[in-house]
Amino acid sequence: MGMARAFRARLERLAADPRGRRWLYVPYDQLSDRMGPLAREPAEALGIVLVESAAKGRRRPYHRQKLALILANQRHFALEQAARGVAVRYVMTEGTYAQALAPLLDELGDLSVMEPAEHELRHELAALPLEVLPHEGWLTTPAHFEGCGGRMERFYRTVRRDLGVLLEGGKPLGGRWSLDAENREPWRGEPQAPTPPCFEPDEVTREVGAFVERAFGDHPGTLDLSALPATHADAERLWAWALESCLPVFGPYEDAMSERSSGLFHTRVSALLHLHRLLPRRVLDDVLALDIELRSKEGFVRQVLGWREFVRHVHRSTEGMTTCETNHLGAQHPLPAAWWEGSPSGLRCLDHVVADVWREGYSHHITRLMVLANLATLLDIDPRELTDWFWVAYTDAFDWVVEPNVLGMGTFATGELMTTKPYVSGAAYIHRMGDFCGACAFDPKSTCPITPLYWAFLSRHETTLAGNHRLRMPYASLRKRDPVKRASDAVVLETVRAALAAGRPLDPEEFAS
Repeated sequence: MGMARAFRARLERLAADPRGRRWLYVPYDQLSDRMGPLAREPAEALGIVLVESAAKGRRRPYHRQKLALILANQRHFALEQAARGVAVRYVMTEGTYAQALAPLLDELGDLSVMEPAEHELRHELAALPLEVLPHEGWLTTPAHFEGCGGRMERFYRTVRRDLGVLLEGGKPLGGRWSLDAENREPWRGEPQAPTPPCFEPDEVTREVGAFVERAFGDHPGTLDLSALPATHADAERLWAWALESCLPVFGPYEDAMSERSSGLFHTRVSALLHLHRLLPRRVLDDVLALDIELRSKEGFVRQVLGWREFVRHVHRSTEGMTTCETNHLGAQHPLPAAWWEGSPSGLRCLDHVVADVWREGYSHHITRLMVLANLATLLDIDPRELTDWFWVAYTDAFDWVVEPNVLGMGTFATGELMTTKPYVSGAAYIHRMGDFCGACAFDPKSTCPITPLYWAFLSRHETTLAGNHRLRMPYASLRKRDPVKRASDAVVLETVRAALAAGRPLDPEEFAS
């Protein structure tokens, strides 16, 4: 796995006697001593095994920032646990996790693990005789999900009631369960968007960065160690920044988009939540204790307690779904090069968000849904290809969260399993909620091809979607649309597909009316 002299030297200096310990395997996304046996049992009674797998890193072309984030946090977690007296066995392997753990079973005796969140890791470890403990990072149980009929709104209400969150006399604080309708203001530059903190990489983090550049230098994305929270202290600093600088005005601008800020007032803690460097229960309690507007508080609660927990259950309940069951609209076109580095589409919104992603491994949830997934859905991009793209491009993307979000919500590939309608729009929504159009070569009201793509999408999928009650108004408008325009919509679709397939930017003159 490459050289790690500084890390190995520090770990050796902190080494505890490994004899007589109860041993745990800690997956890469359970990096916390505030849950499970590490939270309850004496440090001197425990040993942990951590594994770096080059095979995992090479399985897909993961963003270099993502690889560095996971490896740096795992190495620092090892040092943090060693410093408090836990015996640490840190394995670096060219092989898989299972291949690294198998020989340790005879050496260490019984090995326990909290259930991995990712299906991919659960599947890989299934053949090993590990004691599987419940994952204690989740806030909800399968019972919460089973009675909601697959609807996040019902799930969210049930969980709020059961956990006593934002209630007053047993009813939702403020009179409504969701204040989403109040969280749709465009951002026009005020209040000023906060700048995320920078982090000073230590020798261990720098060593990780050098390894990623050497071993995964052919992977896409920019590696920026100064934007990488690697230690427990870094995670605390990022969360303090989020509480002070983001949450007070998060609500109103939750759905806003801007090329001046890739995150606006979003907290940017999702990757650390998924790694459990920050625990969901802790961040929830901290936000509930803030003296801020209810729409900001409830908006964050809905993301963490509602959506994040909900997609975890959807993931577990749909593990056996076939490819046919995850392509409801029969989309089969390959993902264009415009979603990768260095192949601009000519659409300012798409090109800017894609550049943000490959620079930071991040963009917030509305640009993911209403730019990246929206355009892919309008073009009938294969939903599996898009899902895999999100999986490699975002630092916070793991299979349990990315598959429900992209297959279920972003592309409507699972039909009404998770959402009641496709989340698609023309240029008007992007223009209203963002500022990309101002510098774009296309006019959102006349030449932008996104609106014809929207009408063409509705037209060709009319047999499948026309009976959807939430699309009644769009289909009523489609039936009134001039036949000449409907024919033009189909031509625009083919023109856009041909240009993107050829890897060339769209030419505004091709779409001038």
